[in-house]
Amino acid sequence: MDAGGQRRVPWGRQPDIQKREEYFRLMDQGVSSREACRIIGINRRTGKRWRNGRAASSGNLAAPPVRRPLPTDKPSRYLREADRIHIADRLREKASIRTIAAELSRSPSTISREIRRNGVLYKSSGVWAYRPWAAQRRAEARRPRPKPGKIGQCAELRDFIQDHLQRRWSPEQICHALRARFPDRPEMHVTHETIYQALYVQGRGELRRELARSLRTGRTMRRPHRQSFKRQPRMSKDMVMISDRPAEVADRAIPGHWEGDLIIGKAHKSAIGTLVERSSRFVALVHLPEGRRPSEMRDALIETIGTLPAQLRRSLTWDQGSEMAMHKQFSVATDMPVYFCDPGSPWQRGSNENTNGLLRQYFPKGTDLARYSRQELDEVATELNSRPRKTLGWETPAERLAKLLTPTS
Repeated sequence: MDAGGQRRVPWGRQPDIQKREEYFRLMDQGVSSREACRIIGINRRTGKRWRNGRAASSGNLAAPPVRRPLPTDKPSRYLREADRIHIADRLREKASIRTIAAELSRSPSTISREIRRNGVLYKSSGVWAYRPWAAQRRAEARRPRPKPGKIGQCAELRDFIQDHLQRRWSPEQICHALRARFPDRPEMHVTHETIYQALYVQGRGELRRELARSLRTGRTMRRPHRQSFKRQPRMSKDMVMISDRPAEVADRAIPGHWEGDLIIGKAHKSAIGTLVERSSRFVALVHLPEGRRPSEMRDALIETIGTLPAQLRRSLTWDQGSEMAMHKQFSVATDMPVYFCDPGSPWQRGSNENTNGLLRQYFPKGTDLARYSRQELDEVATELNSRPRKTLGWETPAERLAKLLTPTS
């Protein structure tokens, strides 16, 4: 009975499609799933199955999510069946792509892509045809998510990526190597974002989760970029600033100009010196087993620089760390001037900052760096110098340096 004493007429059994439309309409209005199911008279599990689909089980087949009906009175980001019928009609009338796009208030590329993806080439006659209802079915079949990833569908591609991640290649280096190794196999081509998604997105399962620790950061979750803390100047005696550095250093045309810094170990008690040649990004590591006091830094730098040929000893750019307090003595011993960056300006040694990030794959933060031998440092430098670099046109630093040192006839 209703409030006026009249017997309420039962709704009777409605077609599922009407209940689904009403269910999604209520959900769009902000009604909870539980309340929407109660209002239209369905089980809560039915509403959940409409929204999320159903996995296969012993007693039931798998069911995809129900496609929510699009309101006909509002613009949609997707082409509707009526839009596809309009496209087919206008194509028969020989209208141009741009004309059809203007009539539907769409981009011409949207119409062109729709015709290319959902048209059919009849091999018997060689005629390309666009059938709107068949196009609608193809579009609906492609819409459900999630889709199987490209990496998960190709075992050869997955094994190639996993092998190079274990060798500490970056996703972008791997993507370029795939295109160079398999130029005529598009199924072996992916973008670096595809690799990151396969590593980071939970539930994809396309790459082993632990391989994320082989990335430069070693993180298993993505983090937003944050502003780094600015370092304060710690030395001001007899410094020649970077603004007085010769112009030939800035254009990277002549080899022999280096950038240097330290990576610090556990509890700030150990360190490794890093040197990067600006033209080739060639890396040399400075062994500091006894610490980083100015005298120890001076002697270690003199020893490392002394192994280089004369044409590779032109200048050194460093930050204002106190470990370089004896830079004058270093310059006298090596005939190599030292230039200092402005405070809090790490971008003035961009190549060195990038290299320090690469080295953290080998020497993670919190590691006692004093335990590494000279031989181990040389092995790490050799591995870095044999990895292709995007900034070098995918040459390795060793290849670029050899090319720069080879006299041209």
